[in-house]
Amino acid sequence: MSSATLIPVSEYLETLYSPDCDYIDGELLERNVGEREHSALQAIIVSIFQTNRRAWKVFGMPELRNQVSSSNYRVPDVCIVRATDPRDRIVRKAPLICIEILSSGDTFLQLRKKVDNYIGMGVEHIWTLDPWNRRGYVCTATAFIQPESGELVVPETPIKLVLAEIFAELDEML
Repeated sequence: MSSATLIPVSEYLETLYSPDCDYIDGELLERNVGEREHSALQAIIVSIFQTNRRAWKVFGMPELRNQVSSSNYRVPDVCIVRATDPRDRIVRKAPLICIEILSSGDTFLQLRKKVDNYIGMGVEHIWTLDPWNRRGYVCTATAFIQPESGELVVPETPIKLVLAEIFAELDEML
């Protein structure tokens, strides 16, 4: 078993990685990105939020660092922040939504750890999109739930993603 090289949080925060990495307990964790399915779906989601940013009063930000605890950072595939949230370089206030898009190399354990970190940060809406099986999930502390309506929504807001429409657009891009 090999041991990881630990780096101080200050070094992580001052270094640009391509693609960006998560930072957990002093260790850099590579993120699975770079596949066409992942990239296309990420572009679709960001575009939907960009198009509706004024009406929904949010900004959709791809790959923006989130400080999930005092010394741990995650980089969700798409982070949805409120228009009224602080505009810091790094998200420190729980965003409205964190969205993870599955890549072929992702494991359930990795995804579960990310979801748990977002929950610990106070994120109320965590969604996972699976471009291979054309499914979307609402993630909670105890389950990954496919919405019966086929929509990912934020209650009491106009925010709604219709999964069939998103995956039809994805099919056009692949």
